[in-house]
Amino acid sequence: MLYYAHLFRDLFSPLNVFQYITFRAGGAVMTSFLLSLLIGPWLIAKLRSYKIGQVQRTDGPKTHLAKQGTTTMGGLLIFLTLITSTLLWARIDNRFILLLLFTTVVLAFTGWMDDYTKLVKKNPKGASSAFKFSLQLFTAIVVAGYLAANPPNAGYSNLLSIPFAKEMYLNLGLMYAALVMIVIIGSSNAVNLTDGLDGLAAGTIVFTALTFAILAYSAGNVKLASYFKIIYVEGAGEMTVFLSAMIGSCLGFLWYNAHPAEVFMGDTSSLFLGGTIGVAAIATKQELLLPVAGGIFLLETLSVILQMGSYKLRNKKRLFLMAPIHHHFELKGIAESKVTIRFWIAGIMLMLLALSSLKIR
Repeated sequence: MLYYAHLFRDLFSPLNVFQYITFRAGGAVMTSFLLSLLIGPWLIAKLRSYKIGQVQRTDGPKTHLAKQGTTTMGGLLIFLTLITSTLLWARIDNRFILLLLFTTVVLAFTGWMDDYTKLVKKNPKGASSAFKFSLQLFTAIVVAGYLAANPPNAGYSNLLSIPFAKEMYLNLGLMYAALVMIVIIGSSNAVNLTDGLDGLAAGTIVFTALTFAILAYSAGNVKLASYFKIIYVEGAGEMTVFLSAMIGSCLGFLWYNAHPAEVFMGDTSSLFLGGTIGVAAIATKQELLLPVAGGIFLLETLSVILQMGSYKLRNKKRLFLMAPIHHHFELKGIAESKVTIRFWIAGIMLMLLALSSLKIR
């Protein structure tokens, strides 16, 4: 919305700054963060008044039993501030912003229904797996279908860019659409699995979103894309504003979610945070950098897969003390806050590794 203020620069020259992505990205970060601080206490109090509290697993780390009853569905705070900040600072006529907003709304509804069923309807199983997967699949099909008809860059529509290699691509043909769906559904569930410690998912999302904010800005700038030898994607720079708003929202949520957490995000935001990061990776044509920048989410997912495989194939023998792997470290005697901060440090290193691909080609 504020983008169009630059049209009145002849009346007031400082309004010209609103056409710049970097200025609006900075505004988006600050807006979503400050909105979180402003409405956070009211929203948490409102959720608490409805007695929407965490139901803690008895088979998890014993230290987590103290979290029983902690207010959850706090992902509404991330959702509301992200949407508001995006509508205020981003160009809503940009196709990538529309795709990201579509993904956000559908997956937020999916997660909200799961949380609502668990916490309000008092069904411990939550929404059915079929319901959640069907909406994730619907989202992935819509995004894949749209990008097949209107690719980010028509000359590279089915090509997969190989990171750290100079202009090396893998032609996937029709299989590229399948990859798009796997990325969206996989990243959505990966963030959901990571949401198990105070501040872990929200903090790690900040580093991953920052990575793709930089990649999106670079891909959307002709000169930078040419300089870094990456695929140019017209309009991709606008995603920087959305991802910046996400960073501000997650930082604002961390204000209340830092250990010991006052509120948990729940599936309401964990599903859409992962899904939108996946869409951003696809739209910037940097799909293979998602497992690098989002390496923590990949690790958490693999730990669950390996644990299940070991249990079924090795006569109920477990590979980890508990999965996802952050619980394994807790059961090894490492304090929850230390596990979270160490994972953050690893996330920062992975962010820097992913960004180094811009020069190592």
